[in-house]
Amino acid sequence: MNTLMSPRLLAVPLTACLTLTTTACATTTASATQPSPAATTSPAPRLELPRPTGPDPVGRDILYLVDKSRKDPWVPESGPRRLMISMYYPARSATGAPAPYLTAEEATSFLQRKAPGTNLPAEFISGIRTYAHTGTRPKNGRHPLVVVSPGLGLPRASLTSLAEGLASRGYVVAAVDHAYESSGTTFPGVGLLTCAPLCDQPKPPEGGKATITKNRAKDISFVLDRLTGRHPAWKRANLINPKRIGMAGHSLGGDAASATMLTDTRVRAGINLDGTINATLPATGLGKRPFLLMGSQSDHSPGKDHTWDNTWQALHGWKRWLTVAQAEHDSFTDLAIPKSKIGTPSPDTIAAERGIALTRSYVAAFFDQHLKGTKQPLLDAPTPANPEVTFHNP
Repeated sequence: MNTLMSPRLLAVPLTACLTLTTTACATTTASATQPSPAATTSPAPRLELPRPTGPDPVGRDILYLVDKSRKDPWVPESGPRRLMISMYYPARSATGAPAPYLTAEEATSFLQRKAPGTNLPAEFISGIRTYAHTGTRPKNGRHPLVVVSPGLGLPRASLTSLAEGLASRGYVVAAVDHAYESSGTTFPGVGLLTCAPLCDQPKPPEGGKATITKNRAKDISFVLDRLTGRHPAWKRANLINPKRIGMAGHSLGGDAASATMLTDTRVRAGINLDGTINATLPATGLGKRPFLLMGSQSDHSPGKDHTWDNTWQALHGWKRWLTVAQAEHDSFTDLAIPKSKIGTPSPDTIAAERGIALTRSYVAAFFDQHLKGTKQPLLDAPTPANPEVTFHNP
């Protein structure tokens, strides 16, 4: 049992707030039982992400990009559009300093917005153990690039397990934070920017969430310009094979994957992890480029989300529709780890480590097949080793 505080006190508010909107979280926790003073002074449990399963150690750099050609769409008076990127890459050895999960300030903001009233220390999130190292030498060669985009209101760190797993298998991964779209991201010379101007407003921007998605597509195209152009912003850009680029995203980030492919043909393959598709695809879809839909069985089986039904019909290239039994929305992200360690997880929810392992396996298999050209039988049919995964062909 967790020593931080009683599971019965934390199970409902934390589990709910890690998946609900800010307004819903505030309502959920308003009457929640507060922990005792003794509980708040107990040391937080040390969390760690699942170890990457690929053969390569992982390095990580941080990149700050500013698109001076665009004003920020959510807070125009703040100036140009700003992006923070974590660049993961296969390394020669596991040397250098361990890469932090979040800064203390970012972790505090995350807990305030996603788990209000729980009085968890920032170290509970900032201290999550990762397996990437900073300043380590890269592995020689040119590697496929995968861009990953988080859900609205979540930091790019929420996809660290996926990014580290891909990098350990020979990919360069760019995990992107979009200004004013996360629980809290620190920008050099600017400070911490939260999702408040976008997430807390009474109504979404004109055009709804599709507007947010389409702006993300512009962000990603700018990132690709700066990573693969004549004068790249990243010092290790020579590691990238610009002809082998893919994208994966969770929630609204998954919506952004198909939206980016629609406007940027450099992205050759894409994945949506449990995201409603707000930016509708035209009848011509994505041409012949491959796309994977992978979501929870409860919410994204055929007939559960009409946006997936419609998108499936609009996809004309290689495609798969997979659902995972007992998965929650956060089962495809790192957030499943802290949720599983505090409180009593529902017996009907897939284990955190298992959800992450399945996500890593199918995402890696997809990109291995479509960016590296290595046939992956895992994508052809259900397997007894993964009974939770159902293949759909509506």
